[in-house]
Amino acid sequence: MKGEQVSESVEIVRLAAEFAGKYLDGLDGRPVAPADSDLAAMSALDVSLPDGPRPAGAVVHDLDRICSSATMASAGGRYFGFVVGGSLPAALGASLLATAWDQMAGLHASSPAAAALEEVAAKWVLEALGLPGQAGIGFVTGATMANFTGLAAARHALLARQGWNVEDQGLFGAPEVAVFVGEEVHASLLKALALAGFGRARVTRLPADGQGLVSFGDPGRTRRVIEAVQRDGTCWAGGTVWQGRTAMRISVSSCGPRRKRTWT
Repeated sequence: MKGEQVSESVEIVRLAAEFAGKYLDGLDGRPVAPADSDLAAMSALDVSLPDGPRPAGAVVHDLDRICSSATMASAGGRYFGFVVGGSLPAALGASLLATAWDQMAGLHASSPAAAALEEVAAKWVLEALGLPGQAGIGFVTGATMANFTGLAAARHALLARQGWNVEDQGLFGAPEVAVFVGEEVHASLLKALALAGFGRARVTRLPADGQGLVSFGDPGRTRRVIEAVQRDGTCWAGGTVWQGRTAMRISVSSCGPRRKRTWT
């Protein structure tokens, strides 16, 4: 980046910070959802592809003018949609710094700072969860990729116990893995099952209670399902491996005191 580009970038950061500050200051006084007029105003974004670049300041001005009022106020304290929340001040500042750093964080050689931060964050996660310090950990983009990563790791381990290297041999002809989910399984998990090659429809749904917990209140039904799968020569997953058989059970659970939960 040349000297004049650096100067322009500094000015743009200051301008964006000014607009961001005004936005955050106004969160408590605005509705959580945008007004219809704010949504309609976004039609100004739908223009033909420009013949050339526009001044950076004009772009930031237009984004603030057109889009700021059309956002959901999820950064505030009155938004309760989905599983999101407002970012903490330290996280907001760190995000701004990370954008300015513009690192390629996939390799230590390309960003020693990012690698060090990831190692420390991983250590803290293991400590917070009470997991062994030598346990492996990775950071993903969201629920679907978290589920996918867990499924890929389980697929590798379970098939390896059957003498099958899934990375080298693929899934064609591999020992079958039966997957059990609760009746209220999240859509992101079904998507991850499809991406991992298990298929959305090739799952056995177990009954769930009103909180979405897999219900074992009827042990007879659960046992019949397990025995039927084992008779077919396929695999049951119950959090542990049964006599060398591959097994996976996936459930989405709520949190609460004094009730046993299954986490996967």
